[in-house]
Amino acid sequence: MGESEMANVQSCIQACEEAMRACQVCAAADIREGQNNCALINLDCADICAATLNVLSRGSPHHGDFCALCAHICRACAAECAKHAAMHQHCADCQAACERCAAECDKHARERHI
Repeated sequence: MGESEMANVQSCIQACEEAMRACQVCAAADIREGQNNCALINLDCADICAATLNVLSRGSPHHGDFCALCAHICRACAAECAKHAAMHQHCADCQAACERCAAECDKHARERHI
């Protein structure tokens, strides 16, 4: 993948990484607080964000499929975190990171190659 092609996906890679980390932080706090539903979606979201940033980084021709699923799971995670965002900063941070990741992934969701 050339430099211009990598620049095209760099903001998506960064958004995936930020959402993955926010989800991990949120999941850990949720487990400590007994918020099982939020923790479970956070763990799912962290996994798909990690997988998506990996396929984007290596220029996989299947990155669009990963981006579509990542956007979907990030929206579900953001919606769950929104329920607790007023009470927990980790949920507010996760909600924001997942919304940004979903928006970035939407830009690449239909692509079949880079």
